[in-house]
Amino acid sequence: MTAKAPDAEPPLVTPFVGAVVAVTLAYLVAAVVGALQSGNREFILYIAVMAALIAYIGWLHWRFHLAEWSLAALSLWGLLHMAGGLVPVPESWPIDGHIRVLYSWWIIPSRLKYDQAVHAFGFGVATWVCWQIAQASIARWLGVARRDVRPSAPLLTICALAGMGLGAANEVVEFAATLAVAETNVGGYVNTGWDLVSNALGSITAALAIAICARRARD
Repeated sequence: MTAKAPDAEPPLVTPFVGAVVAVTLAYLVAAVVGALQSGNREFILYIAVMAALIAYIGWLHWRFHLAEWSLAALSLWGLLHMAGGLVPVPESWPIDGHIRVLYSWWIIPSRLKYDQAVHAFGFGVATWVCWQIAQASIARWLGVARRDVRPSAPLLTICALAGMGLGAANEVVEFAATLAVAETNVGGYVNTGWDLVSNALGSITAALAIAICARRARD
């Protein structure tokens, strides 16, 4: 039996993708202005890193035709990240530390921080993107349609581990920020540990969601 011909790739730029790019650039410019006005040197570094990541994601989209909604999810993650370090919270909101911004906010006091929720969401999305890249790469190598590459347990395990690895790389960037900037809102060893746990929960949840959605699509 001959292999199925690969599907035609969807268009790279659609009105939806254009809107995502416009929103992303708008909040990035707003973040630059906010960081400069507040003198937040830590976030100026993060904005520079994020600009490089946006360019890299653009290349990944050109190379692998990422799903439109994953681009929107990545943009939302960036927005949550920028807001986390720059948007102040009311005096009545419980926070961890002394810097009163969203990243310090206890959504559930002593149980769940905004920071942890953003980590889980973001690296869950990163795991989803890793799956799309793996699926597209395998499909091209085998000369089959993307939908014919199923999310097996080994593949999803690799994607989840890749998501966690990206989360660990993020912690390296945060550590670099503590060396480059005198005062940061990064937190200590326990905070880093909970960030890594949040990254793992987000990555594992994303892998399970991919498997469930694929099974439902087959039924």
